[in-house]
Amino acid sequence: MPDEQVLGLRERKKLDTRKALSNATLELAFEHGLANITREDIAARAGVSVRTFNNYFTGKHEALAYRQTERIQRSLIALRNRPADEPLWVAITSAVLEPLEADGAGDHPPTARQLAVIRELLEAPETRTAVSKAVSDDWIEAIAARTGTDAARDLYPRLVVGAIGAIYQAATATYVYADPPVLLTTLLRQAIDEVAAGLPAPSVGD
Repeated sequence: MPDEQVLGLRERKKLDTRKALSNATLELAFEHGLANITREDIAARAGVSVRTFNNYFTGKHEALAYRQTERIQRSLIALRNRPADEPLWVAITSAVLEPLEADGAGDHPPTARQLAVIRELLEAPETRTAVSKAVSDDWIEAIAARTGTDAARDLYPRLVVGAIGAIYQAATATYVYADPPVLLTTLLRQAIDEVAAGLPAPSVGD
């Protein structure tokens, strides 16, 4: 099927360009601060034209938000590939952490400069909107398939996906304000474990 092969190559090239622009945006933001970079800077770093940047993103915040949504989509693929008999929250933990660990996010804590950029990114409305859209119907269907529930009629898969979204938000909010810095993967794992355990109240005093 030559046409399908050509389409596959074309789509792969688009994905590679989108990721390169997103990576270039993050690199430059870490180096100079998000407020101090332009579309021209990003395009030059990625080796493309400004017109190409505009074809993929409306601005630098959207380019950065793509990193979050792309990881969430990879997590969804990872979840679908987990063993069918694996406990649900074990599968979710592995799926959520897999793209972060593959990208090196679990290797070392961020620097103060990096945290400032990440904080600005995560607080931007563009990022919040993009992430909430990414954790949506496809995730509900995947959870329903694993749990034998109905994605359209049952409450459970929607509750689980809502919990996953809350886990992301809580872990990242803690991550960007942690002092000293901590690994995002550590916080995500802790958050998932606590939700899976029924979110017991923390012990007071000792």
